[in-house]
Amino acid sequence: MARLGALIPLAIVLLAAVAATAAPSDRPPKAQGPKPHKEKEKEKPKPMKVKCRPRKLYPYCPGKPMECPAECSQSCYADCSSCKPVCVCSVPGACGDPRFIGGDGNAFYFHGRRDADFCVLSDRDLHINAHFIGKHGADGMSRDFTWIQAIAVLFDGHELYVGARKTAAWDDDVDRMELTLDGEPVRLLPGTDAAWTSGAVPALSVTRTSAANGVLVSLDGRFTIRANAVPITEEESRVHRYGVTADDCLAHLDLAFKFGALTADVHGVVGQTYRSDYVNRFDVKASMPTMGGDSNYTTSSLFAADCAVARYAPSGGSRDRDDGVAMVSEIAGITCSSGMGGQGVVCKK
Repeated sequence: MARLGALIPLAIVLLAAVAATAAPSDRPPKAQGPKPHKEKEKEKPKPMKVKCRPRKLYPYCPGKPMECPAECSQSCYADCSSCKPVCVCSVPGACGDPRFIGGDGNAFYFHGRRDADFCVLSDRDLHINAHFIGKHGADGMSRDFTWIQAIAVLFDGHELYVGARKTAAWDDDVDRMELTLDGEPVRLLPGTDAAWTSGAVPALSVTRTSAANGVLVSLDGRFTIRANAVPITEEESRVHRYGVTADDCLAHLDLAFKFGALTADVHGVVGQTYRSDYVNRFDVKASMPTMGGDSNYTTSSLFAADCAVARYAPSGGSRDRDDGVAMVSEIAGITCSSGMGGQGVVCKK
């Protein structure tokens, strides 16, 4: 009997364990078969590489490729005077929802209007207009989103057009640049460094800065314009609420300007910032210092030099440069004696 009494508790424990095993569990059974496939994150494109060419012209700058900085991994160029890669949008020019950097090195916005043309620079023998495209602003906004889709450069009676073609789905390998001189197409061969020289204007050249969607336009001693065609990405549209649709990625231009010499009377949205008497009246503490006065810069068409501040009056003859003002050097970032420094800052004497 004593042995039987000792076995009874053990039997109860075993029965309880069997019952617990047989009872349905509140937890779902382990899934069988292959684990669900996790969607891979899109890989970021590798930084673009640039270098100085040809090496004979830059003996002190190695010909080794340099990666673009992280903040402009797909849009930079080699500054062969400093042997450094420089962001296109960190020097005088215009990028994005147009953010300009003036000849004085200060950044500001000029939004203009969508589907309208504005004079960016107007001087005695050089005039540059820009065509703005855009989208209705998000709820609560009093303005449209705008970008520069094309520019027209007028000089010595000639008309040069540089633009980004409208496109739905963007492909980095497909060239969306369009160029014409006096209405005739500028035909560039494929491949980085492919160059074209005008038969009508021998001093004018166009060079590819990348296999597609990047060019450098130069008129000896007068101007250099770097133009990159870029889209609005899905991420940019989501973050800024641009509302990009599947039928148009809003291809536009990022631009960098360099001028050989301008007269003291130069004007235009960015042109006036090269004047010796220009006074920057923007609030330097504002997050988006914005230039107004659209009516002063509106033109009747992309090739019209008829804005209220127009100065264009080409003579076609020799030019007296005694009233010229030297350009501000392209400097990505410096520190002045006053302590002010960084990108978009130029020290003045």
